[in-house]
Amino acid sequence: MDTPEFSKQEVVLVVDDTPDNLSLMSELLKDKYRVKLANNGEKALKIASSSNPPDIILLDIMMPLMDGYEVMKRLRTESNTSSIPVIFLTARSEIEDERYGLELGAVDYITKPVSPPIVLARLKTHLALKRARDFLKDKNEYLQAEVRRRTEEIIAIQDVTILALSSLAETRDNDTGNHIRRTQMYIAALCKHLKGHPRFGPLLTDENVDSIYKTAPLHDIGKVGIPDNILLKPGKLTVDEFEIMKKHAVLGKNAIEKAEKRLGMEVDFLKFAK
Repeated sequence: MDTPEFSKQEVVLVVDDTPDNLSLMSELLKDKYRVKLANNGEKALKIASSSNPPDIILLDIMMPLMDGYEVMKRLRTESNTSSIPVIFLTARSEIEDERYGLELGAVDYITKPVSPPIVLARLKTHLALKRARDFLKDKNEYLQAEVRRRTEEIIAIQDVTILALSSLAETRDNDTGNHIRRTQMYIAALCKHLKGHPRFGPLLTDENVDSIYKTAPLHDIGKVGIPDNILLKPGKLTVDEFEIMKKHAVLGKNAIEKAEKRLGMEVDFLKFAK
């Protein structure tokens, strides 16, 4: 995928209602390309939309029943044929005819009687351009898929980190685990309720609500810094003990900020945890 190379013989569809013209073009192209022929617009559209579509189309304009302009319009309206390059072949040499054909989406315009070297040169040029476009399209699709994969990986790492830290808090206090999960549910319900509030609604985007919900378990990680005799005390805390217990939120915030400082950057989703 490093260069726009091709290995298969490219397919050229020639559309013309005159048998002699089809024979002439077939003879000219057969040594370099796979040639498909159509003597009317309907047949051309059927070939173009098949499972093995042409790489490029040489399309006559003046044909009975359905002229080349109409064929071109229909090609451009279908997603599976809209990107096939089309070169018009016609005896019409007026500038207005050429302008109209190019406006419809044709990539080039060759007047009849055709010059074989010109036909071959134009085909070579436009097929090379098509290969380059296809290469870039494939490359972009690969990069988009890679971005999605990396994003999902980052989200998974965030989730695992949050679960690991909240589990660490649970090891100090069995009640903390249930409290963390309850708090997460309460926060989700509160965010849902506040979405309709004129002040808070604009801030509670789906992305922000998701981040708040995910980081909610981090609100108690500071409990790892609270002494056992206070954290695990079965009875009521004294005033002094309660003051120490309240520091767990600050300890958690400081731990997150310290980690960000070592990282050298603020982590956007952690702003809700802080």
